[in-house]
Amino acid sequence: MNTIKLIIAECSILISFSKIGRCIFYTIIVLLIASCGKDKEYNIVLEDGKSIVIKDLPGDTDASMGDGTEGKEKRNFYTFLFRFKDQKQIWIKTKADSAQWLKTKDWDLAFTGPYNSEVFVNNSQYQYNPGYQGEANNTAVILLKQPYQSITVAPSDDEFNKSEINKIGWASSEGSDGWFRYSLNNHIMQALPNRTYVIRLPDGKYAKLQLINAYKGNPSAVTNMNWPAPYYTFKYYVQDDGTKNLNTNTL
Repeated sequence: MNTIKLIIAECSILISFSKIGRCIFYTIIVLLIASCGKDKEYNIVLEDGKSIVIKDLPGDTDASMGDGTEGKEKRNFYTFLFRFKDQKQIWIKTKADSAQWLKTKDWDLAFTGPYNSEVFVNNSQYQYNPGYQGEANNTAVILLKQPYQSITVAPSDDEFNKSEINKIGWASSEGSDGWFRYSLNNHIMQALPNRTYVIRLPDGKYAKLQLINAYKGNPSAVTNMNWPAPYYTFKYYVQDDGTKNLNTNTL
């Protein structure tokens, strides 16, 4: 923003205040402010020296919502599980896979639904959770509408116990708990800024999570619905000492 102030100052000296001059001058201001706002919203710093950053984790790239997509099959998307401690991706494609994994505490997140965009925290209490009636009986998730790096302490256990968030998916309204907006016009997903999910994990530890992108290459803007997807970029931090300290700032 200091750069913008300098440019505006220079322009105010050089541009005469005729009608044309004022038009050009205000156009420059609008474009610069718009550019600054876009950078603030979408340019996310991935690496912080403490968090684990997952880039372009492929979801079920062989499935499609409709017919006629080359190289893809119209069917439901296979669910995959993700384990924080070792970044293990576990596919659920058969009944045997479900029997082996879903009711255990040996996973943290499940990516389900269209384009694997509906994310669940392993939980045995919620009927529609992949881990329903399993071993993860004390997990919970809270949405904090704040930047990831600003979250330094997990909420109280009382707040976790009161949380009613069951699924993290499409944010159909501003008040939704979802992580992305979806356009019915161009059928493109876009992650919402400043949405950090704080999680009480199956092993009792605390973590924070930011879901950043579902498109290959983590583009700041997707220009067409055929952009390769789903390829997930997200970051998370688990406090291994069991405390609620989630500070990932290095300074």
